Amino acid sequence: MNYQMVKFVAAYGTSAQVPASTSPEVSFVGRSNVGKSSIMNKIFGRKGLVKVSSTPGKTSTINFFDVEGATFVDLPGYGFAKVAKSEKGRWSELIEGYFAQDRRFALVVSLIDIRHDATKDDLRMVSYLEERELPYLVAFTKADKLSKAQQQKQVASISKQLAAIGANPIVVTTSSERGQGIDDLRALIEDAISQAS
Repeated sequence: MNYQMVKFVAAYGTSAQVPASTSPEVSFVGRSNVGKSSIMNKIFGRKGLVKVSSTPGKTSTINFFDVEGATFVDLPGYGFAKVAKSEKGRWSELIEGYFAQDRRFALVVSLIDIRHDATKDDLRMVSYLEERELPYLVAFTKADKLSKAQQQKQVASISKQLAAIGANPIVVTTSSERGQGIDDLRALIEDAISQAS
């Protein structure tokens, strides 16, 4: 798959605006400031395609991208405290409304910051994906901020948290800075797309 062929398709402010899916979809979800835009840009090999913001919680729409007939979906970040309740409610409607639709879900990439324990929101998201039986994996982000030994320790610790809620997903440790884990992530994405096609 040539990720550099990526094209921005559209952005939607409510889940009702989102058109029916016509191709396998790879969705990216995670808390605000987890580094979602940076990881997506790294996968695509493009610098500023997915908007990276210094202000967490800036993605307030569902953004759709096309790569050779597969759809990549950038969902709003969750769990950012400094946002008005009404805006939080809208984001939650966007995320839940999107997942509640009958869509061609190939893979959901659930992003968790490796430097910290999984938050309640992270665990809630993974639990939701489990309950809905959606195909997903967990990508740990910002691995460049830790040593190899610290990374292993955190992967074990967060995996234990996930196991406690009955989740045992494939996990990939990534860094958008150094490119760690990006090839593995691409391979898993391509495999999921081919299975869903």
